[in-house]
Amino acid sequence: MNKTLKQLHEEIKSGSLTIEALVESCRKTINEKDGDIHALLGIYSDELINAEISHAKEMFAKGTATTLTGIPIVLKDNILVKGERATGGSKILENYTATYNATVVEKLRDAGAILFGRANMDEFAMGGSTENSAYGVTKNPHDTTRVAGGSSGGSAAVVAYGGVPVALGSDTGGSIREPASFCGIVGLKTTYGRVSRYGVMALGSSLDQIGPFGKSVSDVEEVYKVIAGYDKNDSTSLGKITDNRDKIAENTNEMRKIIGVPRAFIERDGIDAEVLKNFNESIEKLKNSGYEIKDVNIEHLEKALAVYYIIVPAEVSSNLARYDGIRYGLSHPGETSIQSYFESRTAGFGAEVRRRILIGTYVLSSGYYDSYYNKANLVKEMLKKEFVRVFKDVDIIATPTSPIPAFKIGEKSQDPLAMYLADIFTVPVNIVGVPAISIPSGKTEGSLPLGIQFISPHMREDMLFTIGYDFEKLG
Repeated sequence: MNKTLKQLHEEIKSGSLTIEALVESCRKTINEKDGDIHALLGIYSDELINAEISHAKEMFAKGTATTLTGIPIVLKDNILVKGERATGGSKILENYTATYNATVVEKLRDAGAILFGRANMDEFAMGGSTENSAYGVTKNPHDTTRVAGGSSGGSAAVVAYGGVPVALGSDTGGSIREPASFCGIVGLKTTYGRVSRYGVMALGSSLDQIGPFGKSVSDVEEVYKVIAGYDKNDSTSLGKITDNRDKIAENTNEMRKIIGVPRAFIERDGIDAEVLKNFNESIEKLKNSGYEIKDVNIEHLEKALAVYYIIVPAEVSSNLARYDGIRYGLSHPGETSIQSYFESRTAGFGAEVRRRILIGTYVLSSGYYDSYYNKANLVKEMLKKEFVRVFKDVDIIATPTSPIPAFKIGEKSQDPLAMYLADIFTVPVNIVGVPAISIPSGKTEGSLPLGIQFISPHMREDMLFTIGYDFEKLG
């Protein structure tokens, strides 16, 4: 599946490709390749797919087709599709069937997309490798001994091996950008509040965002244009740029083509030598193509990871309290209600989820709330102000997407801290709420994909697409 959405659209429009043939081509590729990769947890029902094919054909007949009309798309398994299973990668929701559609699902349907299947993920999006899925690890299509990244590893892998042209994931600390980098595709984390979270299982409510995967910047932009926009059902949803609450981007000026590079933050212990070399070469290419490169200093950037691993577990502790075996999810009856509660959560939640619930409960407990949670939020606000300052002087901030290439399956699963450190370049973006994109930037000597991350001011996804197109042309 190497054709762009626009190319597929023109072929369907001209009649040289039918929607049925495209859907069957995707199904065939998935049947051939997914047994080894395990990117998908299931294909949606024939009833649903056939109804959407009919709808897409009607849109073409009426002349109302969009670029996404008739295009199969895979959704991360934390996005609700009415009447279809949605497990969040967890045993506690193994038999859950969604009772309503997420807003992004409604938007995709209005555009005529074919909702095709649900992608594997780390349980409740907690992890950076998709090894924490209760249904088995997703392998990297470039090397099946390695991880695809996480938590949206299934969504990235199915696009990477050509199962579908595009997919949706969620990103709380790098869960779109890291697997995009590991799998050699494009992944966009949107401005916080730009895409509705209604109908998406919550991890960290103040950080979660939905975004697209594709093989090109163009494909990602096309999906973004469909799913972005205000939603009255999401209290954190942003409308026009004048509604910008964080005031990180107060104008819509043209790009000055200035890239800020936080070198002191990037050139650190733990960054892979090939990653650093590839990043420096990528920056040099951009410089030679007309971009100005500036070294920038973001004073509290080092603290972002610590802030993340206080705020997210705290919100996890609150968000997952509802899964008690009584109101929601897997139920293990005990002799007493409290025993049933403990047994249901122990059986239903994996080790990483339990770890984060315990940490979150601790940092929110009496005597520690001010010391941890409130202090983390203070640092979060400081980081936002520092990004405002830096974006007065530059248009884009560039870093590697990940300090390492895709690692071996099992290599870091017994060392949570090492796993967390793989998010060092992606987490600050979520803390601040700005958009960022990961774009393939080359490969290691062992042919593992590498990615470069571009970060723009609040609500300025347009800048990401501009530099993305420029970077793709550099080859």
